[in-house]
Amino acid sequence: MSDLSPSLLLPNWPAPAGVRACVTTRAGGVSQSPYETFNLGDHVGDAPDAVAENRRRLTAECAARPAWLKQVHGLAVAYADPQVIAEADASWTDTPGIACTVMTADCLPALFCDRAGTRVAAAHAGWRGLVGGVLEATLDSLALDPAEVLVWLGPAIGPQAFEVGAEVREAFIAVHPQADAAFVPGAQPGKFIADIYALARIRLAARGVNAVYGGGYCTVTDPRFFSYRRAATTGRFASLIWLAPR
Repeated sequence: MSDLSPSLLLPNWPAPAGVRACVTTRAGGVSQSPYETFNLGDHVGDAPDAVAENRRRLTAECAARPAWLKQVHGLAVAYADPQVIAEADASWTDTPGIACTVMTADCLPALFCDRAGTRVAAAHAGWRGLVGGVLEATLDSLALDPAEVLVWLGPAIGPQAFEVGAEVREAFIAVHPQADAAFVPGAQPGKFIADIYALARIRLAARGVNAVYGGGYCTVTDPRFFSYRRAATTGRFASLIWLAPR
């Protein structure tokens, strides 16, 4: 993986040798302001030819075929297929050379693999998907012992920037009371600051997944990444995971 472009972020986790993963940044593409430069979203108003070129560059860089999704903040998990743009918020595969791919710009990207390196998955989790169970649905799609699963949490809105209403806090606590620890009162009455990484860890731990890595990013304050909360008209970066050809 060290031969990939320095503009790509590589997960720091003990994934098996045959598992490849990366996260794109804003650098390395051809899109113009306000999508500069490596926007991969084809639904945000960017020039279609620029998005197509950026996606071509990503495919060449990774030497894997991304399976793009039409993300709808739901719970559906698709079998990754580069020929089909499934309406889903997660995908999985056991086929080498196909990259499970999600796009985000503040929501949480989560990458999954097993210790044996036989299956991988990627999930897009905004707060609705997270509270609804998209991580659990992704885990179920892998049909693996949770103790054999590793998860890496990619760049998302950080715990200093994620202000939510009381209804969001209540929705998480209703499922897992311990989620209360992931919220602190905000500056405004009825508002809370949420730690999306802590919430994800709580949900995964409840299903027996304790090998969880990553976190510690904030797309709002880190200019390497697109952020919808920082600028409503913006691009999308991608998180990808795939099995290397055997």
